[in-house]
Amino acid sequence: MHTFQAPAKLNLFLHVVGRRPDGYHLLQTVFRFLDFSDELSLQVRDDGVIKLHTPIAGVPEEQDLCVRAAKLLQQRAGIQAGVDIHLKKQIPMGGGLGGGSSDAATTLLALNHLWSLHWSRERLLELGLLLGADVPVFIFGRNAFAQGIGEQLAAIDLPPAWYLVLVPPAHVSTAEVFNNKELTRNTLPIKIPPFSVYQGHNDLESVVCRAYPEVAQYLEWLKQLENTTIAAMSGSGACVFAEFATENEAYAALRQRPDTMRGFVAKGLDQHPMHDLMECS
Repeated sequence: MHTFQAPAKLNLFLHVVGRRPDGYHLLQTVFRFLDFSDELSLQVRDDGVIKLHTPIAGVPEEQDLCVRAAKLLQQRAGIQAGVDIHLKKQIPMGGGLGGGSSDAATTLLALNHLWSLHWSRERLLELGLLLGADVPVFIFGRNAFAQGIGEQLAAIDLPPAWYLVLVPPAHVSTAEVFNNKELTRNTLPIKIPPFSVYQGHNDLESVVCRAYPEVAQYLEWLKQLENTTIAAMSGSGACVFAEFATENEAYAALRQRPDTMRGFVAKGLDQHPMHDLMECS
């Protein structure tokens, strides 16, 4: 059994700058990886069977992103190998932290290695986009400035930081947020870096806060904290976060939170934990 990490991500800002004729929204965002992960344990099989041994309640196995990723890679590679998948979830579902997308990307990266396919990162990126707009950044493997629907990626260096992430008791529908008539889709595009991530905002935040009062409450609490450089919602929510320069400041803020608020502290990463594995596969 081989074990791999599938890290969470934050959107340090998220601007909606337009909409394509097919309905997909055009975005600009900065993705940051966190030292807070789901864990995938994989065992190669020689009978072609792809089996998830840890199903998620309410998610049919054939719709699970790990299973879909494995089957897609198996099909495109035209191989007979299979895999047993054990997934240990830690990243909240429906929280805007990219858990499902990260799980899918780690599945592709790990099986590319375990099945000895030696596919290039570019080839895996194309496959990942078929599974979801957030999957490519996890295959890309670096903190990134993203454009398009999230697939046009440029590596970006970010300063060391720690994050307090709060998890409101809400499961936000990404589709509903993007289809909301109140969502503005005309934020002026940022020029390619250099730029400051601290000048951005999340265009989805106001829509989500109106629909989910608990998200608004958690975000308001974060914004009154001292020593924060960013306090915002990640992705389409529901998770909200505050950035701190030091670990001590982040944990001090965590200790201040009301007992009813669920949250955790995580360090910002410079790259995906599997980035170097991809370089030498």
